[in-house]
Amino acid sequence: MLKLLPNPKLFSYVIARDYGFAPNPFFGFCTLATCKPRIRLVAQIGDWIVGTGSKSKGMQRRIVYAMCVDDVLTFDQYWLDPRFELKRPNMHSSMRWAFGDNIYHHDENQTWLRMDSHHPFDDGEPNNANVGRDTSVDRVLASQRFSYWGGVGPKLPLFHGVDICVGGQGHRSKFSGEVVDGFLDWLNNLDMVGYLGDPHDWGT
Repeated sequence: MLKLLPNPKLFSYVIARDYGFAPNPFFGFCTLATCKPRIRLVAQIGDWIVGTGSKSKGMQRRIVYAMCVDDVLTFDQYWLDPRFELKRPNMHSSMRWAFGDNIYHHDENQTWLRMDSHHPFDDGEPNNANVGRDTSVDRVLASQRFSYWGGVGPKLPLFHGVDICVGGQGHRSKFSGEVVDGFLDWLNNLDMVGYLGDPHDWGT
């Protein structure tokens, strides 16, 4: 069972590409270290983040993951923390290693360094748009209280008549306490925690 904290905020968004990179649910932690800078900027410890599937992939209204923010780190802290060393990508290893999200840190001149990862262009060159967006917010969100279904998540019901799913880009977070509590009660009653299924796009 997930232990729920009082008065959390809920952030909901659509995951357009589910490869286990953003979020990264492997090695005992679910982390959001890239993409979604607006969520990473404002989410606090105890808040919940929910990612749902995209309509284009037949995953509309299906939950991909939910995580409670347990820790907030800078990229350098994330890089140096031994808890997250396994999340440094290895492009010549298993899928879980290849899609590691611990890819950014500073050198001695405070210049951003980026590991070879899932995130650049296909030819391996850095995608500057990704680098700029990711590092514009120097915050990584980490959780040990999470449920990650990938491509096999259940459909989300309405909570007190409110649909928490987002119809397109961006995110939603202006939910009443009643709606948030309804979602958390539903999640808790599922009694399904940790890594529950592979990323949807691994099968494509």
